[in-house]
Amino acid sequence: MALLIELGLVDCVQDNSLVVWKEIDLNCLSDKKRRDVMNEISILSILQHNNIIAYFNHFMDKNTLLIELEYCNGGNLYDKINQQKGVLFKEEVSSGEPRSQRLTQGSYKALRASFTKQGKLCVGTPYYMSPELCQGVKYNFKSDIWAMGCVLFELLTLTRTFDATNPLNLCVKIVQGNWTMEINSDAYTSELIRLVYECLDQDPEKRPTAVQILEQPVISRVRKELEERVAALNSAIKKPKLSTVTETPVAVVTTRSREVYFWGGGKFTPQKLDMFKGGSSAQHVCAGETHFAVVTVEKELYTWASVQGGAKMVGQLGHGDQASYRQPRRVERLQGKAIQQVSCGADFTACVTGERTASEIGQYLKHVVALARSGDIYSWGCGEHGRLGLDCEDDFSSPMQVEVPKGAVIDSVYCGRDCTFFLTEFGKVLACGSNELNKLGLNQGITGIKNHPGEGYQGIPYTTTLTLVKQLSRFKIQFIAPGKTHTAAIDERGRLMTFGCNKFGQLGVKDFKKHQGVQILVGPFGGKFVTKVSCGCSLFIEDTA
Repeated sequence: MALLIELGLVDCVQDNSLVVWKEIDLNCLSDKKRRDVMNEISILSILQHNNIIAYFNHFMDKNTLLIELEYCNGGNLYDKINQQKGVLFKEEVSSGEPRSQRLTQGSYKALRASFTKQGKLCVGTPYYMSPELCQGVKYNFKSDIWAMGCVLFELLTLTRTFDATNPLNLCVKIVQGNWTMEINSDAYTSELIRLVYECLDQDPEKRPTAVQILEQPVISRVRKELEERVAALNSAIKKPKLSTVTETPVAVVTTRSREVYFWGGGKFTPQKLDMFKGGSSAQHVCAGETHFAVVTVEKELYTWASVQGGAKMVGQLGHGDQASYRQPRRVERLQGKAIQQVSCGADFTACVTGERTASEIGQYLKHVVALARSGDIYSWGCGEHGRLGLDCEDDFSSPMQVEVPKGAVIDSVYCGRDCTFFLTEFGKVLACGSNELNKLGLNQGITGIKNHPGEGYQGIPYTTTLTLVKQLSRFKIQFIAPGKTHTAAIDERGRLMTFGCNKFGQLGVKDFKKHQGVQILVGPFGGKFVTKVSCGCSLFIEDTA
């Protein structure tokens, strides 16, 4: 479809990690094919899987599209086959897990199937066409099964499944099913050989699905062992570094003891609250413009003020008066009710008890977003800057369904003052609304390559549709906390990250300077696993070592 040119190994300007750039010349593509290319990028950007090459970023340079991908530093499958010098692979090498994702046809090709240095196989661009593609008829994901069968055939025979001197003859052989040789039955079990030929059936309907392949005994026998080996290899891979406060590594430790910290409002060093040490353990935190709220593991609600000079509240603390309590205080009016979730607005607090019709509820001063148990997203309220994700800035007085990008499954939602974040099941982050001071993380270097003539920063003031936060694409995010001018995030390793405005020290990086990109807070939290965070002035919970 599109002409892909691998530019080779490059340094990423953002974090000095090694990545691969691929180039697509858009001049020779029709409008439809351009849309197809962007749609495939959109799907790839949402996915995260050990056997799918990771997407990090993309940008336009005139009529050229550049895509930043994971660097597979162990060569390609074609080289591995040549290195065998006629010696067949062991059967377990060929019995790895096929992909269950329904991606576009042709993601398997020996020349484009790359290995990481640790031996993990990642598959890339198209090569082996199915008979239906050769004939120009309608095709579906069963063409992927055909392509996988071609790769398995090569692994077992060290020879291309179909070979010819020109494309026309190659298509004829594919349509006729005239493969180059038979698989050696003395070297491999009949189960594995039968599976390969089933994948290469001329009738797409007769080819197995990915699920059926996974259920084959020849696959399931070695699957668990391979998964354990891949997990061990992945844990040994050096993670890319971003801008950090210190070089101290993060140790992930989980214990029963939880502590609450907060900072901002003129304090750039995290302050610990002794109230939640030992007795009532904090489980969920939320910060509004003037107050904080904490839900404990005992399902009790605590609130307190974050204003200066004893300014009066308007009842948002829930203690029956207008006092601005500076220390956490239990809301006695809610005693006996199991608090599940709390949200702080500018001058109000809302909490959810007991059973909910929605699996997640995010709300702020002027808008609400709900994630239904069915997986559908609904939003209503103020639509200024596109915070509702409805591709407009209109206000709505009743719930409206939000369109989710193809391939994305939303796991949780988080509302900010004038924006909304959506977290997918793969740890990717989508956002909509105001990007003032880059609090959505959408502004970034548009090149990613050193010494590029067009280097600069791409400014995005706001977005009305769910947009991928590319700066967080390298991480598997578990939790997002939007604030008025900045945002915090936590990844699967318990690392705390901040981005956006730092005028009052709210990024927690020991200064009040402006910072581009994501900041990983390492120094103050060495040996600690952060579990929850909320941004007003900034407050979070961590599991202490």
